[in-house]
Amino acid sequence: MAKHSGGNDIHTRRIAGFVSQLACEQIPPAVRERAKLLILDSLGCGIYGAALEWCRIMQQTFVGLDATRTTTIWGTAQKLSSTNAALVNGTQVQGFELDDVHRDGVLHCGAVTLPALIAVAECHTDLSGPDFLAAAVAGYEIGPRVGRCMGQEHIGQGWHSGATLGVFSAAAGAARGLALDAERTVHALGIAGTQAAGLMAAQYGAMVKRMHAGRSSQSGLYGALLAKEGFTGIREVFEAPYGGFCTTFSRSTDRFDLDALSAGFGSEWETMRVALKFYSCVGSNHTTLDAIRDIRARRPFTLDELDRVVVHGSRVTVDHVGWPYKPEGLTSAQLNLPYCVATLLLEGDVFVGQFTEAAVEDRDRIALSRQVEVVEDEAITARGARFRHMVRVDVHLRDGSVESETREAPRGSEHSFAPTADIVEKFRKLTAAMSRRQQDALVEATLGLENLANAKDLIRLLPTGS
Repeated sequence: MAKHSGGNDIHTRRIAGFVSQLACEQIPPAVRERAKLLILDSLGCGIYGAALEWCRIMQQTFVGLDATRTTTIWGTAQKLSSTNAALVNGTQVQGFELDDVHRDGVLHCGAVTLPALIAVAECHTDLSGPDFLAAAVAGYEIGPRVGRCMGQEHIGQGWHSGATLGVFSAAAGAARGLALDAERTVHALGIAGTQAAGLMAAQYGAMVKRMHAGRSSQSGLYGALLAKEGFTGIREVFEAPYGGFCTTFSRSTDRFDLDALSAGFGSEWETMRVALKFYSCVGSNHTTLDAIRDIRARRPFTLDELDRVVVHGSRVTVDHVGWPYKPEGLTSAQLNLPYCVATLLLEGDVFVGQFTEAAVEDRDRIALSRQVEVVEDEAITARGARFRHMVRVDVHLRDGSVESETREAPRGSEHSFAPTADIVEKFRKLTAAMSRRQQDALVEATLGLENLANAKDLIRLLPTGS
């Protein structure tokens, strides 16, 4: 049976109690500082994403459908209803594989938490800076715990975790933003959980993969807004033996750990385990790219000298990103490890400038990707979800020599978090269309959230675009 303790809905109630009672002053200073940097990074990703084709399609579609105009679409002059704005803004944050990731929980926290919370702060309540920060941390804490409960098998079975787990981060953040009590927070989680859905096949070239985070944010916001008005959801959304989240999405009665849902509340902070990306591709690829950079730094080699690259990783890495590349769109390019390795070897970087529509069918990149093999190392798989991104990279040169590098975690990870200056610099690169003065104001407001009397003062600084 599943590992658990207590009564029928004890874990859902524990989550609801934590979320509803969380105050900014209860959050350790280091966690608050980390959360503000994560918020800044997500804002930069969302502003950059506003001009992407798939985000433009969504913006235009909902402008034509939505009669309500209350909530800002980041980086544009457009407004939509709060729920549709959460959908679009979440899509923008996750729109180019630039946003944060909680590796153990397999979740992009900012993309699901912040669009719903900012919609709450902009048009549903007056929220102080400290309360906004507490609500954001609530979201960053809950979704990853659900991910840890479900384990790495969740994504291995074909569920896209950003679309399934993310609803709980969004509901938690929005519920705390609306100051819901514990009872109504239970229902917000239950309403959000029944909307959870998302298929990993979306990674193979589909624009819809970008939408999954936005849909989670929208579902969580629906949950909180409906619960506020007395609408009820599944009370035992995690624990229910038939049709509950855990049994249904694991297809089992025992391949999950209910105790992980509330373990360490108030003493262990999942926010500190959220990592940032410095490559514009899926997080599973970053350790390999770092390893190759390290190898090239100590042993520079030309492409003429290269025989092949063999990446030894977990079963999840092989299944998630190790498939033979086919030119099916930017999504598949950014998720495919052989293609990203080829991009790094040819271009020297894997950031926004390297991913264009023309690059998807770049013959040189495709040909070079055929020299990259991704294979399972059963010893890495056996180390579990915490090491699912660990790799050993072997670069085989034509002279018969082999250069190897092992990386457990990438640059910007929770184990080697980036300094503030690097995060601000990434933000500036992503928001290059803003003036330096506008950038400075948004950076200052975000990193000084505790000093804001009203979170609307932060939202007003978001660029309006065109």
